[in-house]
Amino acid sequence: MNKEFEQQESNISGEGFLPGLAIDTVIFGFHDSQLKVLLLAYKNSSLYALPGGFIYDNEDVNQAARRVLESRTALSDIYLEQFYVFGDYSRYDPAPLKTIMLARGYTPPANHWLLKRFVSIGYYALVDFTKAVPAPDEISDSCNWYSLDELPVLMQDHRQIIDKALQTLQNNLDQKLIGFNLLTDEFTMGDLQSLYETILNKKLLRAAFQRKMLGLGILERIAKKWTGGAHKAPYLYKFISNKVPADNI
Repeated sequence: MNKEFEQQESNISGEGFLPGLAIDTVIFGFHDSQLKVLLLAYKNSSLYALPGGFIYDNEDVNQAARRVLESRTALSDIYLEQFYVFGDYSRYDPAPLKTIMLARGYTPPANHWLLKRFVSIGYYALVDFTKAVPAPDEISDSCNWYSLDELPVLMQDHRQIIDKALQTLQNNLDQKLIGFNLLTDEFTMGDLQSLYETILNKKLLRAAFQRKMLGLGILERIAKKWTGGAHKAPYLYKFISNKVPADNI
């Protein structure tokens, strides 16, 4: 079992970590026409939170984000983008971390580094729902997918972090080629339209959407999807690999 939090907990001064800086990740997946996000449920408490972590003092910030993502999804080759820094003083609340430690039978001193104020760097990740293997950490009962319209109450400002990540997706949908990471390797035009409609939260005209997507020059038509019928089998598409952007970190 990973003992990372136990080491952080017993390290009262936070030696070896960048002080006052944390990472929170919004990991998006798409399944059954729903956009989902990965959340942790902490043991012996009613607390839910985004996967996150701290940065070692000899570690790149982006490297730390990838470490957090891989530990929660078992995926390494995924789209990851740094999208916002959350630093308002109003987000400072030591109570959740204190509750987590008390639930473990540890009473932290008032000057414990985990109870101090943190500025958090927000990342969002786009993963293939079918390939991700959600894994809780040592202080969590579960690490599960939740649809955006059925989110539990989240600790601190984590709901605002999700909202900001979703807004970033909506504003950059075509440019970031979101579907490349949220869909399976092969998909129908209907699958792609469903993804867009879910993220944008609105219906799109089928003909106009198809014309737009084909006009971007990013799709390769590969075959018809076998449905068992003789007619109207939809074509399958995949993204042209050299048109897919790298992540933004």
